[in-house]
Amino acid sequence: MQITADWLRDSASQALLGALTERGFQAYFVGGCVRNALLDAPVSDLDVATSALPEDVQTIMKNKGFRTVPTGIEHGTITVLIDNHSFEVTSFRKDVETFGRRAVVAFSTDIADDARRRDFTMNALYVGADGAIVDPLNGLPDLIARRLRFIEDADRRIKEDYLRILRYFRFFAWYGDQSAGLDPEALAAISENLDGLDKLSKERIGAEMRKLLRAETPEMALSAMEQTGVLGRILSGASTRSFAPLVHLEQQLGLAADWLRRLLVLGGEGLKNALRLSNADAARIRQYRQANEQALSPKIAAYRFGRDTGLDLALVQAASLGVPIDPSILSQVDQGAEARFPVAAKDLQGFEGKALGDKLRELENTWIESGFTRSKADLLNGLS
Repeated sequence: MQITADWLRDSASQALLGALTERGFQAYFVGGCVRNALLDAPVSDLDVATSALPEDVQTIMKNKGFRTVPTGIEHGTITVLIDNHSFEVTSFRKDVETFGRRAVVAFSTDIADDARRRDFTMNALYVGADGAIVDPLNGLPDLIARRLRFIEDADRRIKEDYLRILRYFRFFAWYGDQSAGLDPEALAAISENLDGLDKLSKERIGAEMRKLLRAETPEMALSAMEQTGVLGRILSGASTRSFAPLVHLEQQLGLAADWLRRLLVLGGEGLKNALRLSNADAARIRQYRQANEQALSPKIAAYRFGRDTGLDLALVQAASLGVPIDPSILSQVDQGAEARFPVAAKDLQGFEGKALGDKLRELENTWIESGFTRSKADLLNGLS
């Protein structure tokens, strides 16, 4: 198989690989960009693996007039900047000793060594400047079948880096064959290594969950996470019971996947701390819960807190109750989000302090009860 993607034919990509290969080194694009190109999926990061040592990479690129940044030179990684393109160039490596997310590595000239220290077979594919695939571990058949497998021994791969537990479910949600299900060997190894999840930072867990929940149909991956004990380990109290109904409602209404709304339907305790959510994300969760506790309609929730919270309330409630959703809910929420209370404090002559605040709230409630229809003149009529 060959790759003919635009990013590979680009002059900057060709210049980078050519600069290394003309000096006798091996150089290939590797990992996600190769995988996604073969799956006809979007490509973002461009990672390069080479038999050149980091200092060789720096010297060669400097001689070509390309800028380099030693972003991870102790691990063999140099960032190379060419014509507004950024490439992460890493020397072939092999693990000498591993400690969870840390490892003692040695540089290698053997591409098979480099492939073996990666996580999944579909991520151990390389492509040269000519577009030809290099497949040291026979991962191409797995990719074509959308079969997600750990490289060689699943238990060993997980012990090398416990984040691979979460990456396994995330990659299955995005690239796995849903009809074939998940690899039993992988699930068994994951179940045996749950304690390793406690070694991961909340930031890394949160980043993986965001990516997983943005997948179009992550229901099977999340169900497997629940069954293996992973979900409860990272989100105490979370449940997938209402997750599939939420995805169905999103699809029914033509809505894009919203990872935070999906997190709401999973539930769980202390979401902000468990996943290190941003203040903005934590605020949206609070707004949803406040709207739910106050039994607001989605339309009024959208007026009070914005369109996202109005939709959160409508979809999460419907999914949790297992009931159909009103097809007009999008227009209702939009009306609420766009509504503007027509009365301001300056319109209430003769009112001050607490009396002014009370009167504004009274008029606003009257306006809301009218379905946002009463005019400013109508609301002010009869005020002394």
